[in-house]
Order: sequence, then C-alpha cells, then structure tokens
Amino acid sequence: MTHFRLLKRTRQTTEYSCGASALQSVLAYWGEDVDERELMKRMGTTEAAGSPYPAMTDPAGVVMAFPDGLKGPAGTAWNVGPCCVADVDDVGFARAILADVGQAACIDTNRVYAVGVLTGGGMAYRLACDAADVFAAVAPAAFDMLAETVGTCVPARAITVIAFRGTADPRVPYAGGASSLVPGMPVTFLGAVGSFQAWGQIDHCAGAASSADANGCTHYANCQAGVEVILCTKQGGKDDPGDPTIAWPVLSRHAL
Repeated sequence: MTHFRLLKRTRQTTEYSCGASALQSVLAYWGEDVDERELMKRMGTTEAAGSPYPAMTDPAGVVMAFPDGLKGPAGTAWNVGPCCVADVDDVGFARAILADVGQAACIDTNRVYAVGVLTGGGMAYRLACDAADVFAAVAPAAFDMLAETVGTCVPARAITVIAFRGTADPRVPYAGGASSLVPGMPVTFLGAVGSFQAWGQIDHCAGAASSADANGCTHYANCQAGVEVILCTKQGGKDDPGDPTIAWPVLSRHAL
C-alpha cells in the first residue's frame, strides 16, 4: 500500500492511501478522542491495522483519504450541525478534499463514498444530507441522526446509507435519546432504528423493512432510484467502526 501526504492546511491535514490503479474514492472520518495512531489502527493504514477497509479497497484500485477534524469540546470531531465543532464548514472541506485528490490521482467522480465512526459517522450522515450530489453512498458507524436536524435533511437525490451500530455503545445509546456527549452541545439521538427509519422515509422506500439477516443487517427494499437503506446491528457491540466486508460491496455497487 502506498501512503502519501498531499494536503497540508492550517486547520486540517489529510493522508491519502492509494491502490494500484485508483478509480473509486473513499473519505474516511473518525471522531472525538481518536488520535492519529488509533485512527491508523481502526481504519487499516498500517500492517497492524484493526479494520480492513484498505484490505478491501486497495485491490479494487481505490483512493482513500483520511481527513483530520478540528478539536472541539470533546476532542477531535466534525461539525454535524448542532454538534460537535462550531463555526467550521466541514461539508465545504470535504468538497475541497475531493477537488485536491482529483489533482493528484485519477478518480471516478461518480464513485465517491464516505465512511466514518463516532462523530465521523455523524459527518458521513451529514454528507449524505448535504452533499449527495458528490457522494454516491455512505457508511456511518457508532453515531445516529439527530432530532435537531433530521427535518432539514433533504438530499439532492436519493442516496444509499448502510449504518453500523452496537447495542452496547457506551457513548451513543442504541435506543437514542438526549445526550451531552459533547459538553455545551446537547443533542437528541434518534437511535439506531429511528435513524434507519428516517432514511427509509428520506429515500422514499416502500414497504416494511426486512428481518435481520445472519450479519444482523435489516434492509429497506424498493427505495427511490434503486438506492439501499441498511442497518447492521452487532449484539453487544460498542463503538466499532463497522464491517468493511459488508459495507464495501454495498457502497461499490452504487454510483451517481
């Protein structure tokens, strides 16, 4: 795997991980209290990686970008609306990253995806709401949609969302509810199922959700424009970054 640091700014830094022949692109976000070493371990950018996203994406010739968030009241985080860093245009920053990556690597702009964990999962949700013209699909983990902003989530088009949640998450309760996760920025989580149902409505999915499969994933079928809405639940799971062996096949079959 080749790593090269291209984007250095006064506010944020991005590291890129390039596959052999880059085509698709993935922005990987992480959240509060996760330093760079932990990020590398979780998202698979070292040999001792704990998460296999690059193992899944490098053989497909995918460029992965790892943006660095700003420090908020609870540590490194992203502006997902009422939480978790104020006065920062992280949606604009995501667009700028993609423009920058496009100058350094040959990417298919119709096949750009976002994955994230913790507040990075919240950022993946925000990109689905506010940048569906750029991102083909998203895979948030260990975060939920917020009651404060779900009503303003009106994507430019229907977008695939595959979410990963653990029933024993210590910071973002699976059932949702009011939270002071970030001091001074109270929010109300819709919960894992509530977020899943919200996206079923946003993407105009018809009919009831399926029963959970062997991976704990339940699906909405017959969504607008053929997109998918999926919730994968890990019984006893905590703030895990999701399972790329499940997420990547879903993400990669969708394009703008």
